[in-house]
Amino acid sequence: MSDFSAILATYEQAGGDAEALRTPGVARLVVSGNEVIASQEIDGLHMQAEQLPDGIRARVEVAAGAQIPMPVHLCFGVLPEEGVQRILVHFEIGDRASARFMAHCTFPNAVKVQHVMDGTIHVGAGATMEYRETHFHGTHGGVEVLPTARVQVDEGGRFQTTFALSQGRAGRVVFDYEVDVAADGVAELYARLMGSGDDDIAVREVVRLNGPRARGLAKSRIAVRERARSDVRATTEGHAPGARGHVDCVEIVRDQAIANAVPIVLVTDPQAQVTHEAAIGTVDKKQLETLLARGLEEDVAVDVIVRGMLAD
Repeated sequence: MSDFSAILATYEQAGGDAEALRTPGVARLVVSGNEVIASQEIDGLHMQAEQLPDGIRARVEVAAGAQIPMPVHLCFGVLPEEGVQRILVHFEIGDRASARFMAHCTFPNAVKVQHVMDGTIHVGAGATMEYRETHFHGTHGGVEVLPTARVQVDEGGRFQTTFALSQGRAGRVVFDYEVDVAADGVAELYARLMGSGDDDIAVREVVRLNGPRARGLAKSRIAVRERARSDVRATTEGHAPGARGHVDCVEIVRDQAIANAVPIVLVTDPQAQVTHEAAIGTVDKKQLETLLARGLEEDVAVDVIVRGMLAD
């Protein structure tokens, strides 16, 4: 089986639409290890990718005013049991442009794999960028995932990102995003992860609402069981009149797992408002009783509740 065929197979396992990686007119970038094995531009969207010894350096540009009608599909994978993949990428979303990105990262055989995503993102004035990243890690837990992004949202811009991992072992994940939001801009950060075995999950989010009427949301849903650990540290700052932000963290703990949550709110302007809520515990008792009454075994019922929490 070729690398492209193997990537397509794991792409589907991670929830992606493999047909989109073959369809003419759909923008895409497919990377296996440090090799670009498929790339397709469309009007209004330009992509450059340079091969590195252990990954790629890429630049993705959406022209000012361009409205990209279909999602842009990105697929990053490491198929062998061992390897390192570094993705150095910059996204430039022009003023008043709009684009959606569907990224799938697949490491189905990982025993000792490190995936580093180092991104910078600029969302122009009045522009919209949605970025959803879904992971498939296989069953060994031998992957280390280190996604880092620094994001600037200009006046009236909108940035939404979702990081999701609900298939396979998490391994070690350190999610680190910082977002600066100008006047009337919006930033929404969602993280949904599940850990088991000795998985180690850390979420670090900082949203700075720097301009008047800027808005931000940092929302995480984490479930850990067996001996897994999770640590969520989410900060939202309000620095301008009318800025509104919220931190929302829920973690479910089972077995001998350990969860920690530290929501931080900081306000430097008397007309800004930032709120937070955090909850750590077991599954909802009433939901569990309802499923047990319908004949489900307790472990199955708990899994149903957890997967429902992690779903969109």
